[in-house]
Amino acid sequence: MMTGARRVRIGIDTGGTFTDVVAVDEDSGELLHTTKTPSTPEDPSTGFMNGVAKALAAVEGDAAVASISHGTTVATNLLLEGKTGRIGFITTEGYEFILEIARQAVPDGYGNSYFWVKPDRIVPADLVRTVRGRLDYTGAQVRPLDEEQAAEIARWFRDQGVNTIGVCLLHSYADPSHERRVQEILRAEHPEATVSISSDVLREYREYERSMTTLVDAAVKPGVSSYTSTIRERLDAARLGKEPDTAEEATGEAHGRRLPFLIMKSNGGVLSAEEVVHQPITTVLSGPAAGALGAALLAGEAGFDRILTLDGGGTSTDVSVVLNGEPGLTTEGTIGRYPSKIPMIDIVTVGAGGGSIAWISPEGTLKVGPDSAGADPGPICYGNGGTKPTVTDAHVMLGRIPPHLLGGEVPLDVEAARAGITDLADRLGIGAEEAAAGILEISAWNQANALRQITVQRGLDVRDFHMATFGGSGSLLLCPLIDVLGLAGVIVPPDPGNVSAYGLLSVDVKNDYVRTCVARHADLDPDMVGRVYGELSEEAAAALRAEGFADAGVRFDRTADLRYFGQAYEVRVPVPNGPFDADLADQVAEEFHRAHNQLYGYDFRDNLDQQVEWVNLRVSGVGPIRRPKPRKLSEADGGVERALTGTRDVCFDGADYRPTPIYRRDRLAPGDRIAGPAVIEEFGATVPLHPGFTADVDPTGTIIVTATSAQGV
Repeated sequence: MMTGARRVRIGIDTGGTFTDVVAVDEDSGELLHTTKTPSTPEDPSTGFMNGVAKALAAVEGDAAVASISHGTTVATNLLLEGKTGRIGFITTEGYEFILEIARQAVPDGYGNSYFWVKPDRIVPADLVRTVRGRLDYTGAQVRPLDEEQAAEIARWFRDQGVNTIGVCLLHSYADPSHERRVQEILRAEHPEATVSISSDVLREYREYERSMTTLVDAAVKPGVSSYTSTIRERLDAARLGKEPDTAEEATGEAHGRRLPFLIMKSNGGVLSAEEVVHQPITTVLSGPAAGALGAALLAGEAGFDRILTLDGGGTSTDVSVVLNGEPGLTTEGTIGRYPSKIPMIDIVTVGAGGGSIAWISPEGTLKVGPDSAGADPGPICYGNGGTKPTVTDAHVMLGRIPPHLLGGEVPLDVEAARAGITDLADRLGIGAEEAAAGILEISAWNQANALRQITVQRGLDVRDFHMATFGGSGSLLLCPLIDVLGLAGVIVPPDPGNVSAYGLLSVDVKNDYVRTCVARHADLDPDMVGRVYGELSEEAAAALRAEGFADAGVRFDRTADLRYFGQAYEVRVPVPNGPFDADLADQVAEEFHRAHNQLYGYDFRDNLDQQVEWVNLRVSGVGPIRRPKPRKLSEADGGVERALTGTRDVCFDGADYRPTPIYRRDRLAPGDRIAGPAVIEEFGATVPLHPGFTADVDPTGTIIVTATSAQGV
């Protein structure tokens, strides 16, 4: 074994344009290095390994990688791009049209019902098969499973070459035995098939959502498995400065000695790559979840526990709400057009990234996004063959970002960007600067609308919040967003371009388990509830043991979904630890009344005719991981002039360029104040500070931007 080597933990977030990398000391938590490298869409594992090599090269002295945490968009991209292949579906006899019937909800309300066309189902009707057998809602068998018919179905899928199959039988959340028997039959008759069963994916009632979640899991399982296996093989081959103890370890065959490789999950936790292939649907919001968590942690260090987060990348922008230092969770999410009822950080995504393409609609109006130039060919200014003007082209043409990215590693062609936008402007009949400013204004409004979805539409006043911006393009439009939304201010954490990768190193191993147990509060059996919580906790404990956690070092967070009898949807509330008895049940019900009032403005706690109903019991098993320590900004002599590097002509109003001071962020010190117009630059991000705005630097190195009028100046 290499001796004296520093043990390094690495976080890698692969985005559409760049791969972000953060390295911390495993033993001290010290932040060692942050960097970026271009993503490689043709083979994402290449960009991943380039990032690892770049991070290790920057660490002083000998370094051995202790573990790697990874945020990936593989599952999301497979769904958004429709690259899921042919999928088969097995369900209960009489329910073959469950995917067509779905739910009656129409996007944007029923006023849109005349024009809305249901999207294609994830499984076409000809690949749906039903099997005889039936359970009731308690799990009691009404009719036995027809095993011979199940075998015939398995052989039919095999003969048709359908190798990905989802199984969702009615009421299998109450008793999974029929589904598990179908799974055994599929393994025997069609051993090449990848199979997902709903009782493993989502043991919760509502057959449509359970069916869709199971099919999404099945759809992404082959792609996620292939991707993680490829990276695992490359990690095993690289050895990353660690000398093998044995020949067995050198070939990567000693599983217990392999480099820990963790994947970010949508619920705000991580899981080993070996285990995540069994629950790939949990990775669908992998990267955005890491960003929200990293921003929450860094904002908390700066004294903000109530913020909006805005993660701007090359392809899209992800926004979320952080209350009391924690991002909100939901189980009512969608991935593209597919509902997926799994625990995930509550994130809204809009196609408004740096690579979003500007185009002219058939009506002759300027539009921006959602199509993106991505990393290949990228914006026109990249010089890689891109021909369509993008948000990044508008920024570089107006001088709001430097004529290069990543400290000069990626040069930008300003004149090519100007030519592309001039061509667009000519077709619109306006000036080039006006067109570029219009592109940025539309992009800002697209981001503002996403922020309103997670605030105004959920009863929150956006003016009560500061916003944390991060990602490569996240801070470029912060001044217009303060104006549009009336925000209290915007905070830009240190190394904003790498917050998602930083977040990967700040989260724990986490698994979620759920069981539907419908009962009115007056009839609730506390012993039954306690027994179910015990079973769910044991499932969680077993999974954490498999990840290498001792029982003494883990925790189990209990929650329950409650509603008023007759309501269609539930409110999730915490369930304190300890023996579950009638008094604890009453305490949870009281918390439900309070939460319902907070969400909807009313409750029925004093109405004895309106009964409370328990629906789902949940347990999250958490294995804690050491969090990195954010760097503290050093004091410096003199004024803000120490950070001034020169001036550049910048256009802020869509008409005139003005000489604008340029500051290097790494030279700023606590207490520094910069008045706009100005541009603050660093390795992975840029902050254009418009006239009428001020940036202050706090002791953590966070930049706090406010409108001058908000300061009473």
